[in-house]
Amino acid sequence: MPSAAPTARRLPAGTLYRGREGMWSWVAHRVTGVLIFFFLFVHVLDTALIRVSPDAYNDVIASYKHPIMSLMELGLTAAIAFHALNGIRIVLVDFWSKGTKYQAVMLRVIVVLWVALMVPSSYYLLKHAFLEVFGS
Repeated sequence: MPSAAPTARRLPAGTLYRGREGMWSWVAHRVTGVLIFFFLFVHVLDTALIRVSPDAYNDVIASYKHPIMSLMELGLTAAIAFHALNGIRIVLVDFWSKGTKYQAVMLRVIVVLWVALMVPSSYYLLKHAFLEVFGS
């Protein structure tokens, strides 16, 4: 006689989480939100530096011209773009009657849009750093 016990879903290799697209988008939304918050915190501090010491402010701004900062700008752009697009998806899930039914499809759409935004952004943000490091 076959057992009537429910079949357990196997966990994906290398993860403790049982979630699917919704859980991973939740994690990514929180992580990008925290990264954006820290950027804003640093931005307020470095902008406030102009009132304390204009020379120190100029030194900080000059350090932002280093090629490594282009990678950080790219990361910030990626975080803001994903956070914004995923925020629109969250609003649709919350306020559209069919939002929960299509939440996984909407996540795939925002990932495609995010990649479509990041490819040209990466080129323009990293072009200066590439030329700075490797020459013209």
